[in-house]
Amino acid sequence: MKSLLGLTALFGGLGVILGALGAHALKNVLSAEQLASFKTGVLYQMMHVLAILGVASLSQLDESQKVRVIQLFLAGMVLFSGSIYLLVLTGITTKWIALLTPLGGLLFIAGWFMLAYYLFR
Repeated sequence: MKSLLGLTALFGGLGVILGALGAHALKNVLSAEQLASFKTGVLYQMMHVLAILGVASLSQLDESQKVRVIQLFLAGMVLFSGSIYLLVLTGITTKWIALLTPLGGLLFIAGWFMLAYYLFR
């Protein structure tokens, strides 16, 4: 669990850096649509960093349940936000990269539903 939370902290710091990059360095480089996509990636990354910290503090879940939810959120961040960053910053639009974004979104959804299941059980 400690290593997952450490990774989460790194994602939080990276989210702040990427948010600043989008707000300052990229605003004159990217189109309005690209910048909006980039900001969406940062928003979802930071929301799930906070969600992970919340999950880690829940006394209603045992350690293994917390780990499963956190793993889904982390994987969702990598695939959802990571694919958006890759698409926007590189301009590469191959089909496999574009498929990573919805897959990451599904992992986010799975994490939230798993969390709900554990809490209602």
